[in-house]
Amino acid sequence: MELLAPAGNFEKAKYALNYGADAIYIGGKQYSLRAKADNLQDDQLSQLVDYAHELNKKVFITVNIYAHNTHLEGLENYIKHLSTLPLDGIILADPAIFMLVKKYAPNLPIHISTQANITNWQTVKFWQELGAKRVILARELTFAEISEIRLKCPDIELEIFVHGAMCISYSGRCLISAFFNNRHANLGECTHPCRWKYAVVEEKRENEFFPIEEDQHGTYFFNSKDLCLWNRLKEIHDLGIDSVKIEGRMKSAYYVANVVRTYRQALDAIENEKEIDPNWIDELDKVSHRIYTEGFFAGFDSNQTQHYQSSSYTRDWQYLGNIIKHDEQFVWVSVLSKFSKNEEISFVFPDMSNDFSLIIAEIYDENDNLIEFTKPNTIVKIPVNRILKNYGILRKQIND
Repeated sequence: MELLAPAGNFEKAKYALNYGADAIYIGGKQYSLRAKADNLQDDQLSQLVDYAHELNKKVFITVNIYAHNTHLEGLENYIKHLSTLPLDGIILADPAIFMLVKKYAPNLPIHISTQANITNWQTVKFWQELGAKRVILARELTFAEISEIRLKCPDIELEIFVHGAMCISYSGRCLISAFFNNRHANLGECTHPCRWKYAVVEEKRENEFFPIEEDQHGTYFFNSKDLCLWNRLKEIHDLGIDSVKIEGRMKSAYYVANVVRTYRQALDAIENEKEIDPNWIDELDKVSHRIYTEGFFAGFDSNQTQHYQSSSYTRDWQYLGNIIKHDEQFVWVSVLSKFSKNEEISFVFPDMSNDFSLIIAEIYDENDNLIEFTKPNTIVKIPVNRILKNYGILRKQIND
């Protein structure tokens, strides 16, 4: 079962791949539903595909907007360009884009996006007969519904989301952002107004705001929890799902790395018929997240999917920076957040068994001067006196 991870830029892609993803999905600078992610220029995309293939991993490109007439000419040229790259698949939802890919990139495997709202086995067969290699099922499905689809569609790849943010709207097809801000979710520009706080205003009382619930904090009645199907991975594996997907192209490299490695260790245990260490799931609480839910998997219950009290994230751990170089004595860190001498810092690596914590005794700046604390966007040197693995990340627990 493939573990598919998000990659908002080249750096995040490298962390996803080196922390255990079998494949990544990424957008170019155009026609992707995460327009605010860094995404990749055409030359970077080519380099990334080469890099992934050297690791025997796959790269899928997202072209999953719902196109308007003004997009069509540019899309034709863009798809012609994609046909020149050794990509492993293209993720799309719009039938017009499907036809353009079939015409101008006939050798590029097509994956039908969750945006296409695939909720039954007949729709799966529809896309299969048109030539799709894989369908990404809608999040609004129960285990029983997914089971029936797998049973009746045994010879097409099925992919489901198992982790990450969920949308208030049906399979993410939302118009609230376009209504409020003229930024269209279906073109990749969503401003996430579903996370905002709302109250009721009566027509003749313009300045009187009435809470929807009698609560001092108001209510966030559009606000969904984050999906987490960690405890269902064995069932999903035994069902014969081909790929499990993590949401998060807008998330940090640390988020992607830590979530990916946590699912990687669980999937490896399942594949090798070993027990999953129940402590591994604690790592999913060490990234920024909303309260977790299993979504629709066991049946719909709005009390289990919506969080009405707040739209804020849980952030108990802070991402401090990345190790860019190391020897037997020192590590060099590209700093993203402040940390200080005498603080306990956690060092994270692709294999959890290599993790360790250390009270920082000394910090040196780029000129080898001793300093008391770091500043973001600088490079510092720290003595660790041990041999480290590559792709290390630093974090610290946030004290209340």
